[in-house]
Amino acid sequence: MPLVVMDYVWTQTETTLYINVPLKGTKAGKVDIVCTDDYLKVHFPPYLFEAFLFEPVDDDRIAVRVANGCAVITLPKRTNKVWEHLMISTDNKEKMEIRQRALLKYHEKLSSESISKAAKQQADNKYALETVIKLEKEERDSIQKIKDAEQEKTTQELAAWHFRQQQKAEQDVQLKLQSEKARSRQLRTETERQKCGPSDQEKMKLDQRSNSNAKSKKAQDELPPPRHRGNIQVTFTPRIFPTALRESRLPEEEEWLRKQAETWRNVDVDDLKDLKEEEGNPYWLKDKGDKCFATGDFLGAVNAYSLAIRLMGKIPALYSNRAACHLKLRNFHKAIEDSSQALDLLTPPVPANAAARVRAFVRRGSAFCELQAYPEGLQDFLAALKIDPNNEALLVDTQRIRDIIQGSAVNPASETE
Repeated sequence: MPLVVMDYVWTQTETTLYINVPLKGTKAGKVDIVCTDDYLKVHFPPYLFEAFLFEPVDDDRIAVRVANGCAVITLPKRTNKVWEHLMISTDNKEKMEIRQRALLKYHEKLSSESISKAAKQQADNKYALETVIKLEKEERDSIQKIKDAEQEKTTQELAAWHFRQQQKAEQDVQLKLQSEKARSRQLRTETERQKCGPSDQEKMKLDQRSNSNAKSKKAQDELPPPRHRGNIQVTFTPRIFPTALRESRLPEEEEWLRKQAETWRNVDVDDLKDLKEEEGNPYWLKDKGDKCFATGDFLGAVNAYSLAIRLMGKIPALYSNRAACHLKLRNFHKAIEDSSQALDLLTPPVPANAAARVRAFVRRGSAFCELQAYPEGLQDFLAALKIDPNNEALLVDTQRIRDIIQGSAVNPASETE
């Protein structure tokens, strides 16, 4: 026997009717809603809401929205006027007839919609297939045209190459004949020269060539010896930053050095003088703590975050991440303390630090729940949910705390930033 929902709310205008049905913790996927022109049913086991409408509505324009634990049904009226009541007053027999008629009409509507949807899907598939076939045919024709053009171009290039090769062969034959004729003339000339001896002009050329060789040899003998080698030492101005000095970035570097100096004035460096250079950087320590947390070394992560806080205690992420480590180590009081410190530093609340504030609230609320202080934990989760109302995990965890406010603790998951 279903439980009838009586705490529904309905409002109306002259054109539209609004019905708000609370779902009592039921998920949207488990709600069955049937609505026709004169009948409305909202079924979420074990609860049932039925409405035999006072006048008919336009069932083609009905809108249903399920969110935030309630179902809101918008029913456009067929006639523009204000109803006196939401439901008609009738006996059970007539209600049964209206219910059966409405369910039959609803199933017929679903069947027709399914048939029309299938027909539309088939038409779309047919159109898509025809379009693909057409595109493939056009692509094949285009490829064939490109092939024909390339084949014609290759044929022309091959004919031109054969013609050039033929011309080159003819030129080679002519050059070979000319070279043979020149060689034969040179042989005849040398033979005649050997018979007659060298001429006066040739003797003069030989003397000039010998004089030139003697001068070049003398010039080589007079060249100075090479210089002695040596090394030139180049030094650079020492810098704190690993990058090259740029005049445009000089004000930013000086501002950073000034802030670092102010921070170190507040730190007792006597017990930190043995640290390496990178271990004195709080941002390097934060990355080190994040890596330790990811590998399950929660004590190492706590040590890294604690040293970074000693060096620069104005970074909210250090406290929030250390709170996550304390949650893993079940140091719940320390987790509450670090989460509260992170929330104090995350002021003023702006959109830029919204995600960090959500994490801090969740971690503090988780610690409260582990200590069985469920009201305080619920307040923190509600504060986180107010910042991020669309977070599914927060909605689930908040509902669990409400459900077990008299039972065991909640342990929502938390990770480092």
